[in-house]
Amino acid sequence: MPIAGVPVKRPSGKGFLRATYLPSILKGMWITLRHMLRRKVTMQYPEQTWSLPDNYRGLPALVRDDEGRVKCVACFLCQYVCPPKAIRIEAQEIETGVEKGPKLFDINMLRCIMCGYCEEVCPEQAIFLTKEATTVGLSREEMIFHKDKLLDLGGVRPDPIKKWGRLIHGDRSHGGR
Repeated sequence: MPIAGVPVKRPSGKGFLRATYLPSILKGMWITLRHMLRRKVTMQYPEQTWSLPDNYRGLPALVRDDEGRVKCVACFLCQYVCPPKAIRIEAQEIETGVEKGPKLFDINMLRCIMCGYCEEVCPEQAIFLTKEATTVGLSREEMIFHKDKLLDLGGVRPDPIKKWGRLIHGDRSHGGR
């Protein structure tokens, strides 16, 4: 079978300068000199921070509704959809006797990739990705965020769903049958 194509002509000899790597060294020194003469950009990090874009996805956090109740109903969708399997939930029956809630809600921040799938799949809008960018921990155990820490990160968000209205007010217009 004949070879298709045209053979590539290679340079025959390197030459003395190329053999000593002198052109590459001089080019590297020129780049270094250029950077030394530029204006420095230094940020005093703890006091100054970069402004984050609106679509920035930071640490996940659980939220409470207007009445201070945990919005999570332990449906396990976020645990199921999480690609690195960073979320672990255990359910319990809550005081209403109708629904369940999270007894245990842990997110392993060493595994979390901040993809936002948990936020998208949540039917109760109970988990959000915050603008928080820094996670600090001195051990692996400190990097597992438990329910209380996640609730502190998330705070309170208004509840557009009002799923508790039927149970509290006895009103059937909030989703009753």
